[in-house]
Amino acid sequence: MLRTLVIDTATAACSVALIEGRTVIAETHDVVGRGHAEHLMPMIAALPDGGRANTILVDCGPGSFTGIRVGLAAARALGLGWGVPVHGYSSMAAVAAAAGSAEAMIGIALIGGHGELFVQRYATSPLAPIGSLQSLIPGAAAVALPDAEIFGSGADQLVDARGSGHAHHRLPRASDSLLLPIALTQLAPRPIYGRGADAKVSAA
Repeated sequence: MLRTLVIDTATAACSVALIEGRTVIAETHDVVGRGHAEHLMPMIAALPDGGRANTILVDCGPGSFTGIRVGLAAARALGLGWGVPVHGYSSMAAVAAAAGSAEAMIGIALIGGHGELFVQRYATSPLAPIGSLQSLIPGAAAVALPDAEIFGSGADQLVDARGSGHAHHRLPRASDSLLLPIALTQLAPRPIYGRGADAKVSAA
């Protein structure tokens, strides 16, 4: 039976899961804030068979610049070492999949850099992104999502800026990847940073 190692370090959570078919064999989920690099490999090693799997699934972001890179580097290295394929998913989709909302459309808001929030709308049935991912200050994010129920690590900030609505704090969890449609788990294992680079190339 197909066994999948799931790695999720794109946000403040450091999360791994070993899934066989549609069953979670084992998982660890800790909100570490920083220090994903120190936590991740011991968490994988503590899984049954050291996390050995037939395929690897990794959160590509958006979220923490460092966290994204840690997860992707580990997934690629293990994929190469084990000779197994590596695929990715979006942290926005992971939060949307686990929301469990009865609403037809929800908003996802994750804490980004420089005081901004990553925001995107999602249809819930079937689960699918609506519109593009944006990185906005809370006031602008409130305008972009004026009426949706909001989920994510930045939900409180967005709802506070909007002055109304319901905020549901959520972080991606590796085992929640089971809730994602197959089409949303086939991304190339490349970072989704969600905003432009801070450093600018000087004009010649």
